[in-house]
Amino acid sequence: MIEKLQQAIDKANKIVIFSGAGMSTASGIPDFRSATGLYKNVYRAEEMLSHSFFVCNPEEFYEFYKDKMIYEEALPNYAHEFIAKLQETKDVTVVTQNIDGLHQRAGSKKVYELHGSILRNYCEECGTFYDLKKITNSNGVPYCDKCGGLIKPDVVLYEESLDEHCIEGAVKAIAKCDLLIICGTSLNVYPAAGFVRYFNGDTLAIINKDATVYDNNCDIVIHDDLVKVFKQLHA
Repeated sequence: MIEKLQQAIDKANKIVIFSGAGMSTASGIPDFRSATGLYKNVYRAEEMLSHSFFVCNPEEFYEFYKDKMIYEEALPNYAHEFIAKLQETKDVTVVTQNIDGLHQRAGSKKVYELHGSILRNYCEECGTFYDLKKITNSNGVPYCDKCGGLIKPDVVLYEESLDEHCIEGAVKAIAKCDLLIICGTSLNVYPAAGFVRYFNGDTLAIINKDATVYDNNCDIVIHDDLVKVFKQLHA
């Protein structure tokens, strides 16, 4: 299957990488739904990452968010770097469910962050944007330096909608690509996972440690470690 994937990459004019939490586990960031993931090991994790919890319990939200969602020391791994390098010679768009910003840090330029980014934060009152340091350096709940408003991470919490501009860009890229490579996601998170249905290209590939609901619809299925797989390919 590795050889078949390499042939598909070489042949394709437009490629979309659709990445999930499994893309960043080699960088030391836990995933969500595996046996060792956040949702298996932290009671009420989904509730604490909801919009209503953020509004009603900002102190507890930020205590959890800083402890479980921010990994300042994480660096891009080989898979991130491979994709960035591939963008140098191919028309490659990244559509990611991840909020860690590691695709961009590796050098990828065309990235749609469906669930936002921990690197961006904004005041709910005046809209002033802040970087990650504003969150990590704050004692407890971070407030705006200009107006004193509550600062919210620019991430999509449960009960919130995805950004329409991001949705449009991601769907167009998927609909127009020749090769769609799904990487490190169980495809259980909607509406993001539903974007795969817009693919009409030549080859649909999936690289994930565990089986997914889309395996039977794919031309290439590889159940293995992402980094191990990408190290067997050439950009």
